[in-house]
This record gives sequence, structure tokens and C-alpha cells, in this order.
Amino acid sequence: MSDLLLGLRLYARGAGMVLRSPRLLRLGALPAVVTALLYTVAIVVLARYLGDLVGLLTPFAAAWSPAAREVAEVVVGIALLAAVALVGVLTFVAVTLAIGGPFYERLSEIVDDSVGAVPTGPRRSWVASTRDGLLLVGLSVLVAIPLFVAGFLPVVGQTVVPVVAALVGGRLLVLELTAPALERRGLGFGSRRRVVRSRRLLGWAVGVPTYLLCLIPLVGIVAVPIGAAAATLVARELQGEPTSPVPARGEPSPH
Repeated sequence: MSDLLLGLRLYARGAGMVLRSPRLLRLGALPAVVTALLYTVAIVVLARYLGDLVGLLTPFAAAWSPAAREVAEVVVGIALLAAVALVGVLTFVAVTLAIGGPFYERLSEIVDDSVGAVPTGPRRSWVASTRDGLLLVGLSVLVAIPLFVAGFLPVVGQTVVPVVAALVGGRLLVLELTAPALERRGLGFGSRRRVVRSRRLLGWAVGVPTYLLCLIPLVGIVAVPIGAAAATLVARELQGEPTSPVPARGEPSPH
């Protein structure tokens, strides 16, 4: 539980850094605004046709009693929303990071610099960011399929599945959000995955809140930069580096 509490503290610290710094907020929010506009249209379309989609997925209940048919439609609707939410949040972050790769690289560097020396490793390229974003989307789709199927199970589908979706989504998010800081430290995708997996609770404490906040329309505009800042602190913790801001004399301020 100590890693969980530590992760929550790092998340709160990352939130404070972003919300108190107009510079960090601008860096992180601009790409997210562009993505949010695209996803707002998608959400409106989904809401408009959700009933039709549920109807297409429940032909087996056509001959059931009205009460049984309604229960089946509710179960399928929740399962569909859980699957769409998982893919939607992860693709939102992936698209945001792909659009704003240089912005989030800079945001991560500023957070790094406010705590300690920034490693002189390679900068993350736009190609790498896009590649990892596509991988994140692919993994989210693969995970969403069994979760959607499990969502048909009574009770379990409406309780356990959303929780599992949040945990899986949080894990994938923190893997992507820690990428700029960990790549500066010479860690490729495989190494990053092993490092993040070594302290799951620490990663979940940052990834799950980011995932849940991104479920709220437009809140992702702020949630993504906060998650990116907190994930940079997580990367430092995973590498055994200080995570408390102690600016040296003459060090540039993130404001």
C-alpha cells in the first residue's frame, strides 16, 4: 500500500505543478483541446445512435418479455459503454500525445528540471511517439474485446468489468505517459514495460485517476498534462531519483 499512497502523492504533486504553472498548462492543454474537439463530435454521435447499436446487438432478446428484453439491453449497453470508454480514453491520450509529442516532451523536461538534473539521453521523436500511440490503441482494442464479452455476464459485467477496464486502462496510460522521461534515461519499450510492471500500485495510482478523469468530457484537456507531469515524477521514482522539487539557485522556474 505504500506505493499506492506514494503514487497518489506524486499525482497530487504533478497536479499542483501543472495547475500552478500557466506555462505547463498551456503546453499540455493545447494538443488536448484539438483532440477533445474531435472526440466531442464522436461522443455526440455515439450518444445519438447508442440505442440503435444496442438494438443491433440484442436480436436474441426480440421474443423475450418486455422486462427481460429491457434487462438484456441494459446489460449490453453497459458492456458496450465500458468497451468504448476503454478504447476511447486510451485513443484520446494516444492521439493527444501523437499530436502534441514535442509539447509533452518539453513538459516532461520542465518537470524533470524542477526536481533535479535532466538526463542527457535521446529525445523522444514524433515517429516514436506515434508508433507507441498506435501500439497503445492496438492493445486497448485487444483488451476491450474480452471485456465487452464479459460485460454480458449478469452482475459481473456491470461491476467487475468497469473496474478491470480502469485498471488495465490506467496501466497502459502510465506506460505511455512515462515514456518521454524513461526514454531520456535510455529505456526502450520493453525495458519501460518491465520497470513499470515492477511497481504496479505506483503506476496505477497515477494511471487510474488519469483514466477516470478522461472519461469526463473536456476534463481530459487538463487530465492529460497532469498525468504527464505526475508520470515524469513516477519515472524518477522508478529510477531511484528524487521526486521532491528542490530548485537549485539559478535554475529556471517552470512558471
